[in-house]
Amino acid sequence: MKIINVTDYEDMSRKAANIISAQVILNEESVLGLATGSTVIGIYRQLIEWYKKGDINFSKVRTINLDEYIGLVPTNEQSYRYYMNSNFFNHINIPMENTFLPNGLASDIKRECESYDHIINKLGGIDLLLLGLGLNGHIGFNEPDDSFENKTHCVKLSKSTINANAHFFKNNEVQPNMAITMGIKNIMQAKRIVLCVCGKKKSSILKRILYGSVTPQVPGSILQLHPNFTVIADREAMQLLK
Repeated sequence: MKIINVTDYEDMSRKAANIISAQVILNEESVLGLATGSTVIGIYRQLIEWYKKGDINFSKVRTINLDEYIGLVPTNEQSYRYYMNSNFFNHINIPMENTFLPNGLASDIKRECESYDHIINKLGGIDLLLLGLGLNGHIGFNEPDDSFENKTHCVKLSKSTINANAHFFKNNEVQPNMAITMGIKNIMQAKRIVLCVCGKKKSSILKRILYGSVTPQVPGSILQLHPNFTVIADREAMQLLK
């Protein structure tokens, strides 16, 4: 485990973007596992800036996202396909056919999950996986449970996750309570994992996932067992760590 202590959100975003850009420069056909949400948006902005300067080329990169809500069309502003297109893909030179997210509108969700696992395998696995951290320790949408779900699966979102994401939805919008997410085995098979955490509200759960017991009740704790795991966290998130 490598821990990078940064000053603030902007510093975290630059450090993470540096790691991702180095991966792409060293291997132009890299498979990047990508996350969504407020924590990582600054990383995408930094990568876009470097792309526009000519420092990085995404034309041969393949991306595979962690998760997607069930029931939202890709054009819905709260879908993760919309998030990725508007915050990253539309601003770089990655072919859209090289970008993969689960289909939250699939008529057969079980088959869609199996298909997503097949895509990951066909791509040769994930070279670098970017993660955020939920307040209850979830990674992707792997919620606290009695056991670790290994493969891509359908998950019922916890109340804390729904509440944490509620501010993204307008008052008259129906917020999904189900999602498709990569499983823990999918995540742990990534060659390298970079977890980004910021803010004092994440300090308690960050301590638990880094130094607590490895348990499915705190899904992110499994990352302790990954051989190439990097944490980038700001001072507020790190305040409970020695």
